[in-house]
Amino acid sequence: MHDTNAPSRRELLGRATELVPLLNKNAQWIEENRRLPEDVVTALTDAGLLKMRVPKHFGGYESPMRTVAGVIAELARGDGSTGWTAAVWAISSWMAGMFPDEVQEEVFAEPGVRVSGILSPTAVGTPVDGGIALNGKWGFNTGSLQSGWNTNAAVRAHPDGSFEPIMVLIPLSELTVVDDWHTAGMRGSGSVSTVARNLFVPEQRVLSMPPVLAGAHQPGRNAASPVYKAPFMPTACTTVAAVALGLARAAREAFFQRLPGRKISYTAYENQAEAPITHLTTADAVTRIDEAGFHVLRAAGMLDDKAAAGEAWTLEERARARLDLGAATQRSKEAVDLLNSASGGSSVYSTVPIQRIQRDVQTLTLHAIMHPATNLELYGRVLCGLEPNTHYI
Repeated sequence: MHDTNAPSRRELLGRATELVPLLNKNAQWIEENRRLPEDVVTALTDAGLLKMRVPKHFGGYESPMRTVAGVIAELARGDGSTGWTAAVWAISSWMAGMFPDEVQEEVFAEPGVRVSGILSPTAVGTPVDGGIALNGKWGFNTGSLQSGWNTNAAVRAHPDGSFEPIMVLIPLSELTVVDDWHTAGMRGSGSVSTVARNLFVPEQRVLSMPPVLAGAHQPGRNAASPVYKAPFMPTACTTVAAVALGLARAAREAFFQRLPGRKISYTAYENQAEAPITHLTTADAVTRIDEAGFHVLRAAGMLDDKAAAGEAWTLEERARARLDLGAATQRSKEAVDLLNSASGGSSVYSTVPIQRIQRDVQTLTLHAIMHPATNLELYGRVLCGLEPNTHYI
């Protein structure tokens, strides 16, 4: 089962690029049906793009973060919801690899299994013989309708009244799905809610979160892997930052595809491409896209290089990974907004991609982890010598 010949970054990026026309073609269907169609899921699977963060022991690639970020950005260039869903599957498959070996054997026994995940601890586990009884509801559970397993954050109640943050691994078949994903953006990500009612979760499928967030992962066959030496939050943040970058690149592509022959109504400009305002707007937008790319690549490079060297992360470096996420998201949204505002009244039709791209990137900026101001504040606190005001660092 051990695959030592994982495809190169160039190969995987090429496969992702080949899927962009399929994603473009399906984007409107994906949005209207609020999930990925089976042919897209099959294409992602057949291309091996869902193996990037599956442990090598189970035929996965354990791809470095530069590769993961590049592939996710390409998928998001084709369709934002597909890029986001693939990002969540990558993070959650990686998280599953932190559980004990026997649990991984169970999860990855099914070839091509997809694992979704939630980081917000909105459920409580009460200790019972052999594990916990879990009660709670998780919103924003991306891709869960098309996944076999779920890594869900919760808290474990202790007899002294304290609560311990935990991550649990649950088969989707044991959760109740509430189809409530009716949203303005990222509609195709299928981020429905799931509910646990007195659900028994055996102890081996319960992971204490503080060691995971601190980068002190469980020992096991993955312990020596550079991918599993990387800290959780910088890994997750960089993966989702790539989605924002991909959407910004999609906006650039969509704008320039419609530019030839367009005029600026109620002006003397018969050709929008000849107007100085267009030159200023496009140059500004593309510069911001490049800046977003810098932040994604800086964070990805740091993850790869530190893991390869076995170096620990400082608090400031961890905060900077959050900053890179916030900055990439902010610059991407600014770029999309510039291009969207220059796209004319006809761009409001649902058949024109830029309006969907704009709603998708707006939705991303509202995500609690991705919100630019939250990340700027956190980084500024650490720069000023204060303690971070979150455990998610």
